[in-house]
Amino acid sequence: MISDQLSSVNVALKEKLLQIRKEVEMGINTMLPPAATRPTRLHQAMRYSMEAGGKRIRPALVILASELFPAQSNALAAAVAIECLHTYTLIHDDLPAVDNSDLRRSRPACHKQFDEATAILAGDALLTYAFQLLAESYRESPALAIALVSDLAIASGSQQLIGGQMEDIENEGKAVRPNTLQYIHENKTAALLTAALTMGLRFSNPDEHQIAAVQRCGTHLGLAFQIIDDILDATSDAETMGKPVGNDAAADKFTYVALHGIAGARNEAVRHTAAAAANAKSIGGKNEMLIVLINDLAARIR
Repeated sequence: MISDQLSSVNVALKEKLLQIRKEVEMGINTMLPPAATRPTRLHQAMRYSMEAGGKRIRPALVILASELFPAQSNALAAAVAIECLHTYTLIHDDLPAVDNSDLRRSRPACHKQFDEATAILAGDALLTYAFQLLAESYRESPALAIALVSDLAIASGSQQLIGGQMEDIENEGKAVRPNTLQYIHENKTAALLTAALTMGLRFSNPDEHQIAAVQRCGTHLGLAFQIIDDILDATSDAETMGKPVGNDAAADKFTYVALHGIAGARNEAVRHTAAAAANAKSIGGKNEMLIVLINDLAARIR
């Protein structure tokens, strides 16, 4: 009986994520400049990376959070905007000067498909376009537009996402302290996942307690997500992951696996997943699918 219920929940989640992915990819197709837009090479590169597929987790979090309570506007443009920003980070992460990765989402990274200069500019353009999209799509709701732009700008700036990336680079080859490792992952990974949830919740005029709860949820989810990625980088293969694995060890990065071992890292992932789900539950509303997704992400290492 319990097995049947779990199976039903998993099917419902897969169907929901498939629906969201289709909506987001339609949004990407209609909201991004066409590939034929001058300069064509730049716009081809932007679309090449945006249309490469992927799980679309961050857009899904925006949509699911927007559906917790009745929404004042359609959150699709916000979901596409955060995917633009996320994709820019992937393009730049893959560059030779950063992670030097040739593969992304099971096909050549942007700088391999085009060239390094084009990849840099495509990433820059997607970063900028994310904010253009938010400003233009929600101009009729200025308070909402300002909140969305603020959430995404703060999460992706020098004190969060980019700051986490900088400290990650600076600490390669070093046996960093646990609090430094947490700082890196809270900012490099968790900040954008937190922004996705916060931005989605903005569509229902949340109160301060709900915002605080969704931000705690995002932080724990982001840490769990990164820990799981660390584990998979050490234990999975490139075909399964759609990108090279073993990069952390090759770059001599200090990860949760290096700090705690595989078993200890799994325990940390489970702990943060439980905390994320508990905070999602405390927000209320139609939170069942969000909680199922949080738990399903942890299931990647079971």
